This record gives sequence, C-alpha cells and structure tokens, in this order.
Amino acid sequence: MKIFESHTIHEIDNATCEAQNIDSLQLMERAANAVACEIISRFLPTQRIVVVAGPGNNGGDALAVARILFEQGYKKVEVFLFNVVGKLSHDCDEERKKLITMDGIDFTEVKRDFQPPYLSENDVLVDGIFGSGLRQALQGGFMVLARYINESGAYVISIDIPSGLFGEWNANVNRRDMVHADLTLSFQTPRLSFFFGENADIVGEWKLLDIELDKAKMKEISTDYYLVEAKNVRPLLKPRGKFTGKRDYGSVLMLSGSTGMMGAAVMSARACLKSGAGLVTVHSARLGMPILQTAVPEAMFEPDRNEHYISDMTIHHSHQAVAVGPGIGTNERTVDALESLLKNCKSPLILDADALNCISQRPQLLSIIPSQTIITPHIGEFDRLFGEHENSEDRLKKAIDMAKYYNIIIVLKGHYTATACPTGRVYFNSTGNPGMATAGAGDVLTGVIAAFLAQGFRPEHAAYTGVYIHGLAGDMAAGEFGEYGLVASDIANYCGRAIRAIIKRETPHI
Repeated sequence: MKIFESHTIHEIDNATCEAQNIDSLQLMERAANAVACEIISRFLPTQRIVVVAGPGNNGGDALAVARILFEQGYKKVEVFLFNVVGKLSHDCDEERKKLITMDGIDFTEVKRDFQPPYLSENDVLVDGIFGSGLRQALQGGFMVLARYINESGAYVISIDIPSGLFGEWNANVNRRDMVHADLTLSFQTPRLSFFFGENADIVGEWKLLDIELDKAKMKEISTDYYLVEAKNVRPLLKPRGKFTGKRDYGSVLMLSGSTGMMGAAVMSARACLKSGAGLVTVHSARLGMPILQTAVPEAMFEPDRNEHYISDMTIHHSHQAVAVGPGIGTNERTVDALESLLKNCKSPLILDADALNCISQRPQLLSIIPSQTIITPHIGEFDRLFGEHENSEDRLKKAIDMAKYYNIIIVLKGHYTATACPTGRVYFNSTGNPGMATAGAGDVLTGVIAAFLAQGFRPEHAAYTGVYIHGLAGDMAAGEFGEYGLVASDIANYCGRAIRAIIKRETPHI
C-alpha cells in the first residue's frame, strides 16, 4: 500500500471527482458517511457527541458527520464551527448551510468569543478542526482549544488526522499543542506520521476508511513510502516444484553463538529452516556443538577452532546467503574475523546483533560492508552505528541517507519496522505485536530473512518479506500464547504456518 505525502492528497481527490463524474461536495459526503458509520458502529444514539469543526474542508467533513448522526437519531449532537476570520472553504460553507436548516440541532458558529462546552470522560468529541492540509502549527485560540480538548478526558475521534499533526514530519512541533486522538479515521491510505513512536499518543488507534478514491491516480503518483501487506508478499512466495531438492532452496551459513549465547544460534537456525531454507550450516564456538546438534538436528554444525567464541569466519563452501551476528559477542578476535569476512564475502549477506556491535567498535568497517548487504539494527544498535538520535523521525531520515550512501538495506526494527533501501524507498511493516519485544526475537528475524536470501530473493524483497512473515508468525503465536507468554522460539515455530497462511489466503487466528 502506498503512503502518500500530504501535498498529493488534493491531487488524488480531484482525479477521483473527474474520473467518477462527481463534485468535491459529493466526495465530502462520501467521506462523512464513512466516518458516521464508524461512529454509529461504536456508540449508541444516547451518546453525547460534541463536533468541533474548522473553516476548511476538514471542518466540512465534521459538519456533514454531525448532520448524518443527527439524521440517524443521535439527538445529543452539539456542533461548534470555528469561523474566526469570516472565511470558510466552499464545501465547508455548503455543509454549514445544510446544517443550519435542520430543526433541533445544537449549532454554534464561533466568530469571536468562545465559551467552551463542558466535556467529560463520558463524552465523545469529533475533531474536524484541521486535516492533512495544515501548513503551520496550531496557534492562538486553536492551540488553546486543542489543549482544552486534551485535558477534558473526552473520547476523541479525529477525522483524517489529529488537528495540529502534520502528515509527515513533526520533530520540531510541540505535541502538547496538537489534539490527542483516541481514534483517527483516515481515508484510503495512512499518513507517514502515523508510523513514528512519538506520535502514538496523538494518533491513538487508527483505521482506514475506503471512500473509493481513484485507483488509477493512486497508482500513477509515485512515493517513497509503502506499507507492506499480505498482497505485497504473496506474489514472491512461489509454489514449490514437485521435482525440486533441498539445494533448490539455498544453503545458508550462519555465524552465530558463543559461550552463554548459544540460544541465539539455535533460534536463528530454527527460524531459517522453518522459513524454507534448504540447508543450514551453523559455524560457532566449538563448545556449541552438542547444544546446536541437539536443539536443531536438521542443521549442520561447523566448529570454530576456538572453544568459546568465533575466531575465524572464513567461508569454505558455496552458500547462497551468509548471516552473521546473533550471540557472537564482541571479542577482539571476533571483530578481526568479521573484518576479514566483510573484505572477502561474495555471498548475499545479513548482519545483525553483535555483528553490528562489532562494527560500532571499529567504525571503519562500515565502509567495507559489501553492497546490498542487509543490516537489522534495533534503535540502540542503530545509534551506536550512526550516532545518537533524539527521535524516530530523525533516525528514519538517517537510515534513508545511510542506505543510499553505503548501498545497503537497513531494517530498522520497531513497532512498524522500517526497511530503508538504497533507492530511497521505505517499507513499513504491518504485522507484529508488543509481545514480540522479547529476547531472541531479533535472532529469529535474522534467520527468516536469511532463508529468503538463500531462496533467491533480491535483498530488498528478502528484507521486507522476512519482516512481514516474522511479524505474522508473532501474531499467530500471540493468538495461542498471549502477548505476555510469547517467547522468541514460538515465533520461529510459527514461521511455516505464517507462510502457508499467506499463500493460501487464510485468515490466521490472531
């Protein structure tokens, strides 16, 4: 799914009107009906609903929602239209004219002085003050109004986007001066700002409403931001041929594990096999042989000459993917071995966990990472590599820049894991849950991505496909064990079922 920047939304709206032979007011009615239906599905007609509308088209949406709710028997609807400069957009003014002809509706047009309505935690407030067309932070009375709404305790539903929040970047805006929504009802596609942790309390739950925007125009308009869904992953998962063998699905070399951290090697190897790799060989500290051979008998074991850590990363055989990092530690000899690997590796490569920590200890290694390598840092590892960042927006911008500069794929792990590519494209993930914030989940992800690299996926596709399946496996496991009871090995064990669910278009039990 494409994530469009705010300046293109108006273009898509206009194209929709032209293609479907409707005017903008009819499109507004369509959007308002979708919002009203969502409200009706959640609240009884006895619910007190306060609608706050601004002077633009977002305000027009809100006025139309108020009218529809009133027509549907919601008699406790109170409407406040803020027309403080005496100028409404054409469609907002048309919706105002419709509203004021209705008998019994509580309507106030605010032009100068404003006595705010009493709001409590028992009330619902519909926020239609400003939408994605906002160009500057809320100021003056609108800023005061936003703070009043936030302090009221009312359940807030924002239309399109919470008022005061920009569709993309908000790092330099005071979030106290934005409306904090409990539910954001956006149209057709999400806004980029929905994917940053700093905005979570502002956006609240968000849901997309289908208002039949023109698909041809949406396909035509380019964007660098995407939300990965099952329909994006499914075409990449080819059915297995009847006359194929294990070598048709690739050989993976996993350099992982050390004293006290052999669990990381076990989980990444198991996840790799569960995700379809034909062969998996684990190179690890010599002491890990009985652990790995017992826990994952399907994997081969290649012992390092050192008993406790990896001191040699020489590749002795042909592999379609090499994965380095889970549980290897940061011993100086391990760092030396990693440097040698980076200089000589010709296979598709994925670097995770301690491989990234080794590089952060020796930053010059960044410059010798092979092109198209996939790295999978969490925010701590990312900041150790590329410097401290105050917020997730700045971190994503740096990931985009570094992916371009080093010609690598950066999988920046988080709630909406972002895969930044050298082309400038960013793929946000739509699967996963908070239960996956558990030790070893990243090791599992390394194994999943390595499996798809080995099966011949382009690195970009292997990365976002692996992330999606890893998240879906976590969702399926949480459905069985709950988020509190979820552990990383559960995610690995569900990888095969997650792939099957995508291929067969099943709805997993989550």
